[in-house]
Amino acid sequence: MIDSIQVQLRKGALELCVLAVLSRGESYGYEIASTLVAAVNMGEGTIYPLMRRMQNDGLVATRIVESSSGPPRKYYRLTPLGERAFDAHRRDWRSLTGAVDQLLRDLP
Repeated sequence: MIDSIQVQLRKGALELCVLAVLSRGESYGYEIASTLVAAVNMGEGTIYPLMRRMQNDGLVATRIVESSSGPPRKYYRLTPLGERAFDAHRRDWRSLTGAVDQLLRDLP
């Protein structure tokens, strides 16, 4: 049960995490996935479908760059809509976590 709650919390925060990574600058898929696996322990199988959805929703744009050390890389960057979504998600997250933290502090 506890593992299930942790997975659901991570999934709920995953879009915000991707937006946060991309708010720092353009990044390719594997780099984003590796960062999120290390930070919030989410597998690549969860991240790539989210990236496709975010692209379809207009939050991220992509470009393909040839690589001298392997296959071409798909780079992602925030669109203006993605930047606005990140700002809104960040505000919502801070409001929610502040309220939850307050409730937890008030417990005996």
